[in-house]
Amino acid sequence: MQDQTPSRRKFHPVYLSLALPFVAHVLVPTYNRIDPQLFGIPFFYWWQMAWIPCAALAILPVYLFEQARGK
Repeated sequence: MQDQTPSRRKFHPVYLSLALPFVAHVLVPTYNRIDPQLFGIPFFYWWQMAWIPCAALAILPVYLFEQARGK
């Protein structure tokens, strides 16, 4: 009978890409300003909206890595 204990996941550098959106939003003083504006939208707002697709792109390498591992 085979042992059914789950294998422990090892850290891979691809997981660091998940920290990028987190760090970008934790450092509020770096983007807590009005200028430069984009189409009249203050920097504070368009910076946060710009990170929505950036966060999806940061998740993509992790997803592809996990798919390649067969998980």
